[in-house]
Amino acid sequence: MKRNKLPVSKFLLIGLAYFFAVLVLILPIATVFIEAFAHGVDGYVKALQDKDTLSAVWLTIKVALIAVPVNTLFGLVAAFTLTRFEFPGKNIIITILDSPFAVSPVISGLIFLLIFGRQGWLGETLMEYDIKVVFNTPGLVIATIFITLPFVARELIPLMQSQGKEEEEAGILLGASLFQTIRKIILPNIKWGLMYGIILCNARAMGEFGAVSVLSGHIRGKTNTLPLQIEMLYNEYNSVGAFSAATLLVFLSLLTLVLKIFLEKNIRAK
Repeated sequence: MKRNKLPVSKFLLIGLAYFFAVLVLILPIATVFIEAFAHGVDGYVKALQDKDTLSAVWLTIKVALIAVPVNTLFGLVAAFTLTRFEFPGKNIIITILDSPFAVSPVISGLIFLLIFGRQGWLGETLMEYDIKVVFNTPGLVIATIFITLPFVARELIPLMQSQGKEEEEAGILLGASLFQTIRKIILPNIKWGLMYGIILCNARAMGEFGAVSVLSGHIRGKTNTLPLQIEMLYNEYNSVGAFSAATLLVFLSLLTLVLKIFLEKNIRAK
């Protein structure tokens, strides 16, 4: 009797998993493309050629091109420092590193508004030097850097902890400089994990909504990133334009997923 019940329960669980995958993943993605092509291919292409949408795309890329390298460098330094040295306040740094996961993006945006806004702590000083942070590209960059801060570091820290530091110490004893140790020992050992963290960081940077929404001011064609442009188009009942722009983020997520699977296989093989 038990043998007859096992296959049934197995197929029920598999069917339930597929049902939820279709309901939560496949149907929303299909809906995005159906709405995007509601007016045909010409309507889709025309929506993507909208001046404000193109501006939002380029601004999103610009913000990511600044935020991702900054957090990549920070992640490398933080991971190396936290895994190779013991020092007072180490646990505090780890807690700060995880704070973007715990704090709502909207709250973090309000914090930066309080700091850099016209009535904020640094507002008067910034106005004296005619430096515009809030409702400008620097504000979007700062918010994105904060939100994506942990991704690279959090991928590298457990990887570097598991690898140990014996090879690095051996290289130094044999006369290798710090630069040679980093280039020939550390980076080759963490390259797949580093790439994995960069990909996740980039995807999060391009899809960020909450913090940049607070700091952008929603200035059409100037401070709207792609997620903000999608929201604005949808609120204006331009569903074809909104969903056409949303397909770009769908393509990004699918590309991220493919690269993620590839890198996970290489990390396991390593």
